[in-house]
Amino acid sequence: MSFAEAMALQPTWVQIWLNVLLVGAFILPLSFLIWRASRMAGVLTLAASLLSGVSINWMYGQMGYVKLLGLPHIVFWTPLAIYLWRQIRHPDMPVWPRRLMSVTLVVIAISLAFDYVDVARWLLGERDAVAGTLPGDA
Repeated sequence: MSFAEAMALQPTWVQIWLNVLLVGAFILPLSFLIWRASRMAGVLTLAASLLSGVSINWMYGQMGYVKLLGLPHIVFWTPLAIYLWRQIRHPDMPVWPRRLMSVTLVVIAISLAFDYVDVARWLLGERDAVAGTLPGDA
């Protein structure tokens, strides 16, 4: 079973959230590239999101759909969230990039809240893959 197929087996609210996450962490940051003051934030956000996505797909191939899949978000998005927070507060940041970064930051922060809980649960012993979502399942 592919990672996309495993995600499609998740509850509807999770699938909706994944679409919000796609917009907030992958599509919206493209707009940061418009303004000179926010270009670095756009590049860093897209790079962190791409690295997270690649890492999660690789981990899924190794372990299946487990709670540890949130770890790449923690590793790449925690420093990104701090960076975005600082950029939003920077007095030279134009108003529209500041607003767009705020939306991205909120989406990433919500995702991180889920991810920190999931990784903690994995560390505390919830290590089973979600039934029917192992990479070799048909």
